Amino acid sequence: MNWSQQVDAYCERLDPGFWAEPVNALTNAAFLIAAAIMAWRLRGIHLPLAWALVALLAAIGIGSFLFHTFATAWAGMSDVLPIVLFVLLYLFTATRDYLGLSPTLSALSVLAFLPVAALLTPLMANIPLYGVSSVYLPVPLLILVYALLLYRQPRLAMGLAFGAGLLILSLTFRGLDMPVCARLPLGTHFLWHILNAIMLGWMIELYRRHMLARGEEQR
Repeated sequence: MNWSQQVDAYCERLDPGFWAEPVNALTNAAFLIAAAIMAWRLRGIHLPLAWALVALLAAIGIGSFLFHTFATAWAGMSDVLPIVLFVLLYLFTATRDYLGLSPTLSALSVLAFLPVAALLTPLMANIPLYGVSSVYLPVPLLILVYALLLYRQPRLAMGLAFGAGLLILSLTFRGLDMPVCARLPLGTHFLWHILNAIMLGWMIELYRRHMLARGEEQR
């Protein structure tokens, strides 16, 4: 694979220049802002996995900025890898601390999700509008499954459903980027950044609230 190969996949990009996607690039600040807010909300709280999620949230912003400026294959990897790690770590965290399963079973749930996602991704590639985001589509489905499993904890379940809804909305704007390009030269990919940053920050906040509430119940 040629890691320096240029990637032109977004409406806003018209040339290979570093600032060819200024809005797509600069809206990655939303991830850094969300990470900063969650770091502030976690101050003084010993939740190592939450802090790891905050670090990955910041890394998502940095990686996506690199991709929308350098626009190369290696930059694309720096964009995707933190997202994948965030999803897998949150899955482990949710299985352990929401469902109450052991760390071993939680790790196995992560391993089980990988082949399931690999099978679902090509099946979803032909879905109108969302097919371009087929690699991400198993994630809102997974969140909704966990929301259903946690129906006895309505606040947590509703919080997860809200997160899934935000993700689906952000994926909608990701999918609209090229179809609306002729009428909207800026595209809509930047809204994916903003909404996705809000969604990921919310998922960390939901975990923070759950763990604090659980701590109060155990006193």
